Formats: sequence, structure tokens, C-alpha cells
Amino acid sequence: MPNSTSSASSSSSSVHEERRPRTPQDPLKRPKMTSRKSSGTIIVPREHPKVELGEDDEEFDEDDARAMSPRRSSQDLEKMSQEARAQLDEHAKVLQKSLLEIFNRIEAVKEEHDKLDNNNKFLQKYIGDLMSTSKITSTGASGREK
Repeated sequence: MPNSTSSASSSSSSVHEERRPRTPQDPLKRPKMTSRKSSGTIIVPREHPKVELGEDDEEFDEDDARAMSPRRSSQDLEKMSQEARAQLDEHAKVLQKSLLEIFNRIEAVKEEHDKLDNNNKFLQKYIGDLMSTSKITSTGASGREK
């Protein structure tokens, strides 16, 4: 039985190691799984009562930053809304003008392309006619020589 007590004391010594102050060279170690505790759940049950605050329900101390922050009135919000709409309208007009310029440029390029395509077809027909007449004249000249 002396062996079993010595083995028990050696196993307990391996589980409970000496605690010494940590030096900067020693990395932090995670605790073993058996010694870590669950962090628990953060889910709020549905039965939890809802708390709704009205605008007048909030009261802050004078030193609280929320009490010192500027509050916008409905007139200020309406003015900001109108300014934002005016900026959006101006931006939309600029974009529409740019789109119209692009459309006009596309139409001009399309007209130029059609004109060049017609000229190309005319030149191809003209060259084809020249080639056929040169074949006729060359066969006629060679026919006289024979």
C-alpha cells in the first residue's frame, strides 16, 4: 500500500503544478477544459418585458455628454431634408445632361458609321465593276492577237 499512496501523491503533484510569477518570456496558457467555466447564454427570453422610452422619459445629469449634445428640432430636420433634396435634384440634372450628351454623341457616331459604310459599299461595287471590265478588255485584246 505504500506504493499506492506514493503514486497518488505523484499524480496530484502533476495536476497541481507549482505556481510561480509569470515572466515576460512565459506565454499565457489557457486553463484546462475541466477548470474552465461556461460563460452562460446571452439569449434574452421572449417573455422578457419590453421597455419603451418616450422622448420625455430620458433624463440625464448636467455632466452627461448626452445632455450636452445638440438636439435638432423638426424645423431643422425639414430644412436639412429640403437641402438634401435640392442637392439630389441638382445632381440628377447634371447626370441627365451628361446622359443626353452621351446619347447625342452616339447618334453622331452612328450617322458617321452609316455614311462610311455606304461609301465603303460604293467603293467595293466600283472596284468590282472595274475588275469585270478589265477582264473583258483583257480577254478581248488577247483574242485579237490569236
